[in-house]
Amino acid sequence: MSIFGKIFGGGKNEKAPTTGEAIQKLRDTEEMLVKKQDFLEKKIQSEISIAKQNGTKNKRVALQALKRKKRYDKQLQQIDGTLSTIEMQREALESANTNTNVLETMSNAAKALKAAHKHMNVDEVHDMMDDIAEQQDVAREISDAISNPVGFGEDMDEDDLLAELEELEQEELDEKLLNTGESVAELPEVPTGNLARVERKKKEEEDDEMAELAAWAS
Repeated sequence: MSIFGKIFGGGKNEKAPTTGEAIQKLRDTEEMLVKKQDFLEKKIQSEISIAKQNGTKNKRVALQALKRKKRYDKQLQQIDGTLSTIEMQREALESANTNTNVLETMSNAAKALKAAHKHMNVDEVHDMMDDIAEQQDVAREISDAISNPVGFGEDMDEDDLLAELEELEQEELDEKLLNTGESVAELPEVPTGNLARVERKKKEEEDDEMAELAAWAS
């Protein structure tokens, strides 16, 4: 059985681990191999020290130390290669796991969107929007009708009203003169022209106020 079979329990009948489980096992293996690297590097430094201490004084011991150092070097190189392979595999699994999560999220979102639109019909939505627009037009027409009432003196001529007002004032003045017994000739002439202009200006101001009120109401 290969080293990966031993790590992941690669029996034929065994259930494959999940992506998360596989990633965790790879991380555990990386951690173990890194510790093995540290151990081998310390052993290599120790053998180098032994070789230096003995040197030509004890050549046999020095050579044995160098032989052990060579074996440790080879093991260290093997671990470096294994770590590179495990790292690439772990990164591939992490990428696959990310893609799986993203696709699952997108799938759930698509299902939710489909469910949200299940009872919606595009034609019905358009019809509803047309009804809303139509009712808005009706409401606007009603507001315009309310703000511009008809039948309240629009057919009356303003000059006729002013003439009638002058006649009423003249009648009132004549009654006062009769009651006091004074002669009409002695009284100053009634400034009918000025009065008409004042009344007309007052009427225009009232019309302006009514127009502002109508604009506000609409």
